[in-house]
Amino acid sequence: MTVIQISYAGPRLVAAVKYGDPMSTTARGAFTAYGLLSVVNLVAIGASNAGLSNLSQWLLMPVLAAAFLALTPRGPHPLPRLRTATLAALGFSWLGDLAPDFFTGDAAFIAMVACFLCAQIAFIVGFLPHWRASVLGRARGLLVPYAVTFLVLIAACAPAAGPLLVPVVIYGLALTAMAVLATGLGRLAGLGGAIFMLSDSLIALGAFRDWNGRGLSVAIMATYAVAQALLVIAIQRFRQQAQRRE
Repeated sequence: MTVIQISYAGPRLVAAVKYGDPMSTTARGAFTAYGLLSVVNLVAIGASNAGLSNLSQWLLMPVLAAAFLALTPRGPHPLPRLRTATLAALGFSWLGDLAPDFFTGDAAFIAMVACFLCAQIAFIVGFLPHWRASVLGRARGLLVPYAVTFLVLIAACAPAAGPLLVPVVIYGLALTAMAVLATGLGRLAGLGGAIFMLSDSLIALGAFRDWNGRGLSVAIMATYAVAQALLVIAIQRFRQQAQRRE
């Protein structure tokens, strides 16, 4: 039976996954590195060390992708579409982490949104075949919190968004769809999708409602790091379960 243990507590991000066999040394090392990078990033943000915070953020997704590959089930790879889509999502997320540092003003925001929109679309492509197991297929009443969150966020951002409102709405729809479809892979993936939605909502509020400060930046990156880790682990657990059913 698959056991997942994840905790984010203060200075540590710990992820342990068992597929009946102990986590490989490579996977354990990759997750340890990801946790340490997350801590370094948060401390650097808190200390206003822009150089270190940028460098650690740039490394997060490549290291998480390495952890994802290290957790690949042994033998024939199940659900190859989900595997490819997840790697694509991590790649576009990495580009989204890089983009704001190579542009200025609205161009930086648009570049970041474009990259993360591609990441959300990649996740959607991976999750879509399993939509019947999600809240969309099983419990449509649970769609209400997602819809309310989306509408409240758009209403809060619209007055100050100006010409950026359209890309914000498009991204918000994709983000919401990803979070909804993630529930088709289980509670852990659903939690990861919801936390990802929270993280990006904080970014939008910071950009259009003048929320600012190091505390907000720390919250954004903490939720982002946890959300991505949850999704990666949940996806590999789901693929392992599929392999066992074959």
